[in-house]
Amino acid sequence: MVRDSARRVLQIESEAIQRLIGRIDSTFERAVEMLYACSGRVVVTGIGKSGLVCRKIAATLASTGTPALFLHPTEAIHGDIGMVVAEDLVLAVSNSGATEELVRLVEVLKRLGVPLIALLGNPDSTLAKNSDLILDISIEQEACPLGLAPTASTTAAIAMGDALAMALSVRRGFNEEDFASLHPGGKLGKKFRRVKDLMHIGNEMPLVHLKTSMKQVIYEISKKGLGMTAVVDETSRVAGVITDGDLRRLLQEKEKVLEETAGECMHSPAVCIGADVLAMTALAIMEDKKITSLIVNSDDGQIKGVIHLHDLWQLQLF
Repeated sequence: MVRDSARRVLQIESEAIQRLIGRIDSTFERAVEMLYACSGRVVVTGIGKSGLVCRKIAATLASTGTPALFLHPTEAIHGDIGMVVAEDLVLAVSNSGATEELVRLVEVLKRLGVPLIALLGNPDSTLAKNSDLILDISIEQEACPLGLAPTASTTAAIAMGDALAMALSVRRGFNEEDFASLHPGGKLGKKFRRVKDLMHIGNEMPLVHLKTSMKQVIYEISKKGLGMTAVVDETSRVAGVITDGDLRRLLQEKEKVLEETAGECMHSPAVCIGADVLAMTALAIMEDKKITSLIVNSDDGQIKGVIHLHDLWQLQLF
């Protein structure tokens, strides 16, 4: 009986979402264009369970490139309406379209001349008559056995809100780089960090010149602790690289290696990467080349820094 009840809930809610697909029409497109044209914020408002849905919609919009905030209807008519300015657009969510606090808020919004899009379960309601555009999120029945608790109706509202937010992000040309800039924390933010944010620069960067003695090369590698050093010419362009592994091989192969210079012992070309490349791309290159460091250079070959595998380990990209 418990399983049957749960299956019934999921069936009703999935059918409610399925019915929304047929409502993605020219009206939906106009809603997206209105949101796209908004030069202010999208103010999402609703009360009760719809209010919780509104908070989610506002958060999704904000995280995908559209400035948005939640406004509680009751707080709004007691002073918080000052949060709404002429450049904003209001997105209201209501199943009945007749909630007293929301209707009162709409009356104030109309006086302010703020555009209003409504996600409504009752297209013939008071709220519908006062909206500039209506998106129909009506359902055939709630999933609640008593037909009382908002279930399928809130699911439909969330789904339509997601559809709006995602269609709007596509309209804006919102991409991975934009997403990364809005999610600097957590795993998502780490995933989109760039080489320039992690590389060793200045005195932390292992660096020698073509004519640097191998004694000094060994000292530089040991001092900087990255198991390698970049070798540059007189114009600071990357000429090659010397690693711990190179040193071991050289000491086995040459009797007087310490009397030679970095230019005579380096291997070239070095594996380099641009500063604006994603950290995850740098990791992929290191894994493919089976190396632990990359030299970071500019388009004209000037050295900018060095990034090490340990720097990427700290991001927990593995």
